[in-house]
Amino acid sequence: MKADVKTLAAKSAGTVELTDEVFALEPRADILHRMVTYQLAKRQAGTHKTKGRSEIALTGKKFVKQKGSGGARHGDRKAPQFRGGGKAFGPVVRSHTIDMPKKVRALALRLALSAKAKSDNLIILDEAKLKDPKTKAVKDAFAKLGLKSALIVDGAELDDNFALAARNVPNVDVLPVQGINVYDILRRETLVLTKAAVESLEARFK
Repeated sequence: MKADVKTLAAKSAGTVELTDEVFALEPRADILHRMVTYQLAKRQAGTHKTKGRSEIALTGKKFVKQKGSGGARHGDRKAPQFRGGGKAFGPVVRSHTIDMPKKVRALALRLALSAKAKSDNLIILDEAKLKDPKTKAVKDAFAKLGLKSALIVDGAELDDNFALAARNVPNVDVLPVQGINVYDILRRETLVLTKAAVESLEARFK
């Protein structure tokens, strides 16, 4: 499939041929959902922790007689129902990561790219470079391109001036091509790829 190439000034810069195996798949919501769940679960630190009954530093001596108190037959103060006692079934340090095959993860990325192309929310840029790191310049360029919520993916190396200028713009993310992922693609309305990013992605999935 063919796609128009634009400059940052929103002018035409020719066309580019996009590989159907990467940009023309039929979107599948189930795989995209699995991938987003996988990414968000992997991001969790899993460092939440409460002390259990065996970890509390309180006396284990029986503090009330077995009979005659009119209350329960308690053994020690570390029981969960007491103030300062251990937490029953509290969170423990663990990994939240779930398994997902490498081929399914690769397919999910291609499906996300195809979904943006099918919904006409994919823009191909000639290059993402600026002479000076001025936020006003990049905001003007985004206005011409009609970008309000966008993920911009460049080649292996980002232009420093462009990255510095764009990081002050809300709802706009800039990533090198090796950092592209399904969650960031789907959370922004428009996906913007430079020609270098397109070439790198197509080479990656050959």
